[in-house]
Amino acid sequence: MSSGKGGGGGGKGGGGGGKKKEVKKETKLGMAYKKDDNFGEWYSEVVVNSEMIEYYDISGCYILRPWAMEIWELLKEFFDAEIKKLKLKPYYFPLFVTENVLQKEKDHIEGFAPEVAWVTKSGKSDLEAPIAIRPTSETVMYPYFSKWIRSHRDLPLRCNQWCNVVRWEFSNPTPFIRSREFLWQEGHTAFATKEEADEEVLQILELYRRIYEEFLAVPVSKGRKSEMEKFAGGLYTTSVEAFIPNTGRGVQGATSHCLGQNFAKMFDITFENDKGSRSMVWQNSWAYTTRSIGVMVMTHGDDKGLVLPPRVAPLQVIVIPVPYKDVDTTAIVNECKKTVDTLEKAGIRADLDTRENYSPGWKYSHWEMKGVPLRIEIGPKDMANNQARVVRRDNGAKADIPTADLVEKINGLLDEIQKNLFETAKQKRDACLKVVNTWDEFIAALNDKKLILAPWCDEEEVEKDVKARTKGELGAAKTLCTPFEQPDLPEGTTCFASGKPAKKWSFWGRSY
Repeated sequence: MSSGKGGGGGGKGGGGGGKKKEVKKETKLGMAYKKDDNFGEWYSEVVVNSEMIEYYDISGCYILRPWAMEIWELLKEFFDAEIKKLKLKPYYFPLFVTENVLQKEKDHIEGFAPEVAWVTKSGKSDLEAPIAIRPTSETVMYPYFSKWIRSHRDLPLRCNQWCNVVRWEFSNPTPFIRSREFLWQEGHTAFATKEEADEEVLQILELYRRIYEEFLAVPVSKGRKSEMEKFAGGLYTTSVEAFIPNTGRGVQGATSHCLGQNFAKMFDITFENDKGSRSMVWQNSWAYTTRSIGVMVMTHGDDKGLVLPPRVAPLQVIVIPVPYKDVDTTAIVNECKKTVDTLEKAGIRADLDTRENYSPGWKYSHWEMKGVPLRIEIGPKDMANNQARVVRRDNGAKADIPTADLVEKINGLLDEIQKNLFETAKQKRDACLKVVNTWDEFIAALNDKKLILAPWCDEEEVEKDVKARTKGELGAAKTLCTPFEQPDLPEGTTCFASGKPAKKWSFWGRSY
């Protein structure tokens, strides 16, 4: 049980050097940092105090506790069922890859080289050749795609694996957002035609949008990455992009890449088409990671701790008995148990907190810290009136609900909370959106922590130049994505950075 900052301990000693009197005191709950005052410290505190993670003794690695893993499992349950409808098959490929295979696709390895971790020893002896730990699995899988795909009848080949990957980053490790080892799913598919590959890229991207918007209640923009920001070795990359108003930073939520035929050429993945000649396959790869949980924490958390959208909350309702002095607690606890039972039978994730060594007030704070969407309080008066007091985590609203209507009302409230969290987050994000047309407007908006939409000439050199000109303590600005939903671009519109004719509107900003 996390104690939060702030100590328990004894009461203050009396005056005149009197002996300290021990007073049994509950450990204080609550947050030492406020979200608006010190976002970084606030975030670290929330993920630890809500019992999502524990820091590990290797920097950039974290222990994911049940409160985080259960969220991951709920997301996995949804996504896995959806990709199975698309005829994806489960695989598991090894964690290790040899140096010569990893280096086969030059652009690809250049993109990942700085963060590849290598195994060089076994016991005390050096290995004959170092072995890499997968930063992603294209080079692990594709030599075998080449073996398994022979004819057009072997296509499409669609595989997915849920696994861990290692990227030995040295820039600011942040739990969930940027860690050296993380969990993800990675889908890898091969098709006979580009049309099929293009279609799947967007089908998967829509599933990623649903994970963020319908489950995590985080608004995202769908779009295409610039040539500079696309997946190393791929043809093009699409992504869902979130934005954190408190820090003014974009976050890449998930990516769906069309790899084109580049890897097919390197790994000789060809098939005999129906005319009897050989063709190269078209490939995709796509992934989302445990980073999604961090984006949710940053978006909805407040100064009391975590705020969980009901669809991903491991626990949707916590029931707390509120006994008064000299009142028979057994009857109250039994009523609470009955309530939990009724809710669970109706498919609501509910539990009871009967710990006797903590006061009801302490329990309220504890479950608020953990972000449980609804709290039910049951005391003698509630029992006498056949009702329960229900308190919302998102806005603190309280209501007394007749016991007979509990399931229906709780279901309604959970839907309302889910909707409210998304709408509130969307309003906050939209309030940060700034359309700019000139360099001066761009710099002002960047310094004001805005999500910037600007007309751009779509030239790599210009993006490099923007990065160079905005480099500083907070990190450089870059394109986040070119949204699929493009505002009107009047003829004669010029690029905000180069003054050349603009070809598209793109989102720009600093990012995680």
